[in-house]
Amino acid sequence: MDGEVPEFRFRAIGRLIAGGGEYRQQSPRQGALTEQHGVIELFPGHNFEAAAADLEGAEYIWVVYVFDRNSNWRPKVLPPLGDRRIGVFATRSPHRPNPIGLSAVRLLAVDGLKLHIAGHDLMIGTPILDIKPYVAEADAHPGAALPWRDRIDFKPRRLEFSPLAQRQLEMLKELGAPDLFQVAETQLALREADPRRQRLSVLDDGKMMLAFRTWRLVFEMPEDFVVRVSEIRSGYGSDELREGAPDPYGDKALHRAYVAGIGISSPPSAGNA
Repeated sequence: MDGEVPEFRFRAIGRLIAGGGEYRQQSPRQGALTEQHGVIELFPGHNFEAAAADLEGAEYIWVVYVFDRNSNWRPKVLPPLGDRRIGVFATRSPHRPNPIGLSAVRLLAVDGLKLHIAGHDLMIGTPILDIKPYVAEADAHPGAALPWRDRIDFKPRRLEFSPLAQRQLEMLKELGAPDLFQVAETQLALREADPRRQRLSVLDDGKMMLAFRTWRLVFEMPEDFVVRVSEIRSGYGSDELREGAPDPYGDKALHRAYVAGIGISSPPSAGNA
C-alpha cells in the first residue's frame, strides 16, 4: 500500500431542500446552538422510504453530508472561537482533505422521503451521503476533553434589534432579501466579532458595521453578552443606485425598493460584496 492512496466513489442519497442559508455566513458554527429547522428530502426511486421507515420516534440522528461549496482544504485553520491556527483534524472546519461533514441533529418527523430536522448547520442544497441513528449510550461522552477548545470561555450573546431594525427586517422579508436575522445570529450572537474572519468596520459614532454581501448591519454591544442591531443599510451609495448604473450582483432593484421604503443607504465608500 506504500504510495497508493485508495479512492472511493459515493452517491448522494438526498439533499437539504428547506431551512438553510444560501451563503456560508448564514450557517451557525454549531447547529446545536440554534433552533434552525430544515427538511432533508431523499431521492425517489431507490427504496429510501423503506430505509427510513424505523427512524420515526428517534430524537436525534447523525447526518453525513458533503461540503459541496468548498474546493480546497487547509492543514491549519482558524476556528471561530480560536486565537491561533489549529490542525484541521482537531476542528469541525469544512476545509478538509475530503469535504465530508457530520452533524447530530434533532429529528422532528419522518414523512415518506422527507426528514424534518432542527438544530442543524447545513446549507440549502447540501448533498446528503448517509443517515445514521444517534445512540446515546454509545455516542454521548459528556466532559470529553479537547484541550485547545477547553481553554476558550465564550457565551452566546442575546441578540436584540432596535424598533427601526425590526421594521427593516420585516420589509426585507417582504422584498425577498437574504435572511439577515440569520446572519446577525450566526455572525454576531454565536461567535466573537473578529475582523480576521468577518468584514467589520468601526463607524464615526463608535458603533460597528458588519458587511454581508451587499448589505450592512450596524450594531453595538451595550453590555456583556448582548449585541444590539440598530439598523440595516444598503451597501450601495446613492450614485451606485441610480438607474442605469452597473449591477454586477443583479440586486440593485431590490436595494432601490428597500431604500425607497425605510432603508438607509451606506456612503459610497462602504464597498460591496
